[in-house]
Amino acid sequence: MAVEGELHVVMLPWLAMGHLIPFLELSKRLARKGIVVSFVSTPRNIDRVQSRIPESLSPLIHLIRLPLPPLHNLPHSAEATIDLPVEKVHYLKAAFDGLEVPFDDFLPSASPDWIICDFAPYWLPPLALKYGLPCAYLSFFSATSMAFFGPAARMLGLPNKWVTSTDFTSVPKWIPYPSDVVLRKHEIQRILQSIQENASKVIDGYRSCNKLESNALRLLETDIYEKPIIPVGLLPPYVEEMEKSMDEEAKAKWADISEWLDRQKRVSVVYLALGTEACLTQEEINELAHGLELSELPFFWVFRKLSVLGDQDAINIELPSGFKERTGDRGVVWEGWAPQVNILAHPSVGGFLTHCGWNSIIEALGMMESSNVGLEIPRDEHEGSFTSNSVAKSLKMVMVEEEVEHLRSNAREIKQIFGDRNLHDGYIDNLIQYLKNHTKLKENQH
Repeated sequence: MAVEGELHVVMLPWLAMGHLIPFLELSKRLARKGIVVSFVSTPRNIDRVQSRIPESLSPLIHLIRLPLPPLHNLPHSAEATIDLPVEKVHYLKAAFDGLEVPFDDFLPSASPDWIICDFAPYWLPPLALKYGLPCAYLSFFSATSMAFFGPAARMLGLPNKWVTSTDFTSVPKWIPYPSDVVLRKHEIQRILQSIQENASKVIDGYRSCNKLESNALRLLETDIYEKPIIPVGLLPPYVEEMEKSMDEEAKAKWADISEWLDRQKRVSVVYLALGTEACLTQEEINELAHGLELSELPFFWVFRKLSVLGDQDAINIELPSGFKERTGDRGVVWEGWAPQVNILAHPSVGGFLTHCGWNSIIEALGMMESSNVGLEIPRDEHEGSFTSNSVAKSLKMVMVEEEVEHLRSNAREIKQIFGDRNLHDGYIDNLIQYLKNHTKLKENQH
């Protein structure tokens, strides 16, 4: 597939937009450096991301469609987590396991030099070993959180594992540098609830850069994993490239959104997005909405209708009755896809309310108040509940209060790191050099 002398990398991301898009961003950055990439996913997901590839890079990025095998309880059209309610994602994982055989059939003809995979295909490393191919795991968890959970033996339940939930609430003994990153009791409860038998037998358990996480990256490499850890940068999408890649429907949606944002004052709008998989209860949605209403701030809320499994039937999670009508003069509730990168880059947006998922260094920064770029909405230590008053107070503090000007100042400094293309290009150059130095391609040239 790759011509002789070129480096050829196969990418296999998990079936979630929060994984597909960063994998594609890395693919584009490699292709800009002349690396051939085979991007492997299901047909519908390939269709979703294809427009994001600039025409100039399409000769170097090969899109490989591998259909999921049919699976009972998995809708035929479901090929990503966004297509399913949260309680059915484990069926998607089980179907993803069914890609092992077609991926095995694909590898000999592809003849790659490297495979870069996500967390889900536990079956892939043995395949790579079968063909003598080097394999790397691309992590989107922050290095800080990976270091917190520690050695793989602990995660696998071997000696040295945590024995009580209280062990999660203190800084682990293997962290040698000052840190206040720990789990709260309500976070532990949610983690333990998720560790249960499911259809796939897989449990959800470094997109990063030295500028932000040098201590954690060094610890992962030298003490915890004892394997090379190669930071690839933060893979921030290019806003102008995102706009060019939009289809007509997406362009029309962005035109409507940007028209509303253009009418707002500079850095006045709160942007709310809770990801595609975060599952809030009806009570939490009510408190969040009422807090937003109490804040009296302009807002843009990307709201995804959710359903959760009740005692017998699915329960729809909805906004409080009358919320849209009461706030329509200063806010927008947007249902469906929205161009998050473009929205965050708009000059009217001054704050981002997020669920702080651990799948993104951008959101992990919000998790760590020690970074001094965000403010946590106070929650009950035991159950994790929050009130509308705490939401309103936190929003107003971040958006308008002088006492947290240092947060806004630090956020502006962090923005420079995210936007430093030379910095991130340097990480990609280092990655490519490592790939070239540890591949059969180099051996064949001697």
